Amino acid sequence: MKILYTLLFTLAFLPQMASGSDQMMPTRSIPEWPVQLSVQHEADAAKNRAYDWLRERQQSDGYWSSPQFPAITALAVWALLGDEEQNREAIDAGLAFIESHVRDNGGIYVDPAESGRGGGLANYNTAIAMVALHLSGRPEYVPIVQRARKFIAQSQHLESDSIFFGGMGYDAEADRAYADLSNSYIAYEAMRLTESVEDLRAGQSRVDLDWDAAIQFVQRIQNLPEFNDQSWVSDSPANLGGFAYHPDNTRAGTYADDDDVVRFNSFGSMTYAGMLSFIYAEVDRRDPRVQSAADWAIRHWTLEENPGTGQEGLYYYYNVLTKGLAAFGQDQFIRDDDDPLNWRQEVVEKLVSVQRIDNGRGFWVNDTGRYWENDPVLVTAYSLIALQMALGN
Repeated sequence: MKILYTLLFTLAFLPQMASGSDQMMPTRSIPEWPVQLSVQHEADAAKNRAYDWLRERQQSDGYWSSPQFPAITALAVWALLGDEEQNREAIDAGLAFIESHVRDNGGIYVDPAESGRGGGLANYNTAIAMVALHLSGRPEYVPIVQRARKFIAQSQHLESDSIFFGGMGYDAEADRAYADLSNSYIAYEAMRLTESVEDLRAGQSRVDLDWDAAIQFVQRIQNLPEFNDQSWVSDSPANLGGFAYHPDNTRAGTYADDDDVVRFNSFGSMTYAGMLSFIYAEVDRRDPRVQSAADWAIRHWTLEENPGTGQEGLYYYYNVLTKGLAAFGQDQFIRDDDDPLNWRQEVVEKLVSVQRIDNGRGFWVNDTGRYWENDPVLVTAYSLIALQMALGN
């Protein structure tokens, strides 16, 4: 996890540092302890309860929840890497399970029992699995991650006349063109977090995404008329700067303006995913696309729901929120009412308060089960990673 946090911190500052001007450095208000020491202690206890709970629920074959989806196991491993010493045996077994599902084409996924939308979620599973392998820091996984990067890069939509140009879908071999911001951000994250393995290719060409195309895809989903050419883009104060789900769908509802043009509403989790995608694509933090996303996020700040979709995807929201704000590189914000916001403190307090205790062990689950969030393993992994990001460890 320290690898991830260090990279996100670097991404937040690299574009400004490259200018060579002190005036170009972003301003930050960093207290000596962004999270109060007493709250840190409570968070450490919550993490340890969750580590114990996850270890007890690992199956004998090394997976969690379902052997059909290596990504769930990878997320659990990713979370447990927050304390590798304590969780070493479970991590080893999880990594071995992930490795056992590496395909000849470089992907890391399982063919579905029945054909359907998304196939075996090949991109989603491969992206998350390769990050877990990489974050383990084990050199034997470098060739696997290199091949997985090639698989993901080849899955990017690069048909210039497609609305999905630059994006990523569930499965590049599906019989229909498709990409959404969730799949795309996860793939962009995987490619950025694992890019150091490209330095280890002996006599081979480097593999990467078309990041300019990725930027075009992401801006096509943002409610920002200056950059988005879609007819649905909204400039209403409630939506400006936020993100929908993909270029032809919002998942947060629509409205008709005074001219009866249908506009898309923005929502929380995708706004953080969009902001983070821009940062992974090395768009400057002060760029209006990034800044307006951050502005939308602070205007709609809440931890009681995923703004725009209520309880649906709430823990996914916590997970991408913490990664997005960590990469943005600002610990405190001032809201419209001049009320200071220390997002790290608030996230940690919230997650600690909603952890459920079972015989001394701790877990998280969403009573609203949309997006698989009725699976406590998935939600506990999301929450642990969010806690680690909020605490900076």
